[in-house]
Amino acid sequence: MSTTTHQQNAVRIERVVTSGDFRLDGGCWHVDNNVWIVGNDDEVVVIDAAHTAEPIIEAVGGRDVAAVICTHGHNDHITVAPQLAHELHAPVLLHPADDMLWSASHGEERYVTLHDDQDITAGGVTLTVLHTPGHSPGSVCLYAEQLDAVFSGDTLFSGGPGATGRSYSDFPTIIESIRTRLLTLPAATVVHTGHGEDTQIGEEAPYLEEWITRGQ
Repeated sequence: MSTTTHQQNAVRIERVVTSGDFRLDGGCWHVDNNVWIVGNDDEVVVIDAAHTAEPIIEAVGGRDVAAVICTHGHNDHITVAPQLAHELHAPVLLHPADDMLWSASHGEERYVTLHDDQDITAGGVTLTVLHTPGHSPGSVCLYAEQLDAVFSGDTLFSGGPGATGRSYSDFPTIIESIRTRLLTLPAATVVHTGHGEDTQIGEEAPYLEEWITRGQ
């Protein structure tokens, strides 16, 4: 786990990395996932519920959890969402366009629906939901303006857009989401991704046309 250090009770971003399998369309890939914890010493939100609950719960460290927010419904991002909901006494939030993916992993377990432009406030920070379909129909990013940060799930990575070669994904749709919802953010905005290392909006924006050409 890596932690961004700030003064006591200031809003901060913490990262937990968990490992496991991503399964879709009959395939299986071993992946490392970033789980983001955002808030202060009193209250946080957890972004994504990947693979293993214990390190996430340990990182929360007894703080109140306002919500477990899932950036999308692929199994590696929602693996332990019901377990975290139970053990952390927090609702799970997911965009309803990914209900079929959720149901494939968790059957009749329920979640609270996210909607575009919704604000979620916890621990002194507000996260604004940006619906960014393409990687999946219900993919969202979470923009924390006061932190100059966006949590992009699998929509945008260092080096380009998330994968679109599997069921329920679409390349032109993800490009339009990135163009209209992410590249319009300030260039200095740090992109905290669902896998791998951070980037910045200003580092990725110049390559949009190259991505489009590459994806055609």
